[in-house]
Amino acid sequence: MTITPIFDPESAGRPMRVAAFMSGSGTNIMRLLAHEQKLKAHGHDSPFETVFIFSDRSDGRCSGERIALENGLPYFSYDIRAFHQKRGLKRSVATAEGLATRREYDRVAGRLVAAFDIDVIALGGYMSYTTLNRCVNVHPADLSICLPDGRRKYVGDDAVKDAIAAGETRLRASTLWTDEGVDTGPLLMVSDALPVTLPVSLDALVMDPDRLRQAVDDHQERLKETGDWKIFPKTIEMIARGQFALDDENRVYVDGGPVPRGYRE
Repeated sequence: MTITPIFDPESAGRPMRVAAFMSGSGTNIMRLLAHEQKLKAHGHDSPFETVFIFSDRSDGRCSGERIALENGLPYFSYDIRAFHQKRGLKRSVATAEGLATRREYDRVAGRLVAAFDIDVIALGGYMSYTTLNRCVNVHPADLSICLPDGRRKYVGDDAVKDAIAAGETRLRASTLWTDEGVDTGPLLMVSDALPVTLPVSLDALVMDPDRLRQAVDDHQERLKETGDWKIFPKTIEMIARGQFALDDENRVYVDGGPVPRGYRE
């Protein structure tokens, strides 16, 4: 069995080159950039460098350009909604045609990734399914929790709502090395827990959709602080230091030891 680092700094002989992908406010990307600067400020070179920012929105509703300007980075946007609209297609990858169209869209960003010699793509609030490889994503759920058949329980866009509605008393965020599925790739890191605090009983809450949505949104915002914003930059740093590795069956290791439920500090 071969265990291979996701990134090998000794072989590369340089910092890991990261492309930051985002769609909205970019808070995860801002934390990643702040973490990079913090590492440099402590008198050491950062083991990674963010090279450019890419967005799938060109409608003025993404903060990527502002963040790039504030950090002296190149910025690229390519609007996925306009891309699909011009082709008369929905943004679904559920069909062969939809997946082929998404691959066509991704070829633009893929050329940027190749041109800038990118090692890892950091998906920080990137709201499009991507067919690109070597991506790290952050997800607002504990992806080590599985159904009896082994599938992950809390996947998709409404993972926080699903966890709260299922009676979970603690929420966690996870980072993963993406594959062709949705939130199915190798689990890298799991955050500390955020206690679930509801304004009324769960039974009463699920009977009131507006109040349930408010509780979900409140928990998701707080989970960013205790989860996403901590483990997302930390995962990128650890990959850049050569700490994360995968074996032939995509099982995850940290510093040579297996972490089947995700690395936890």
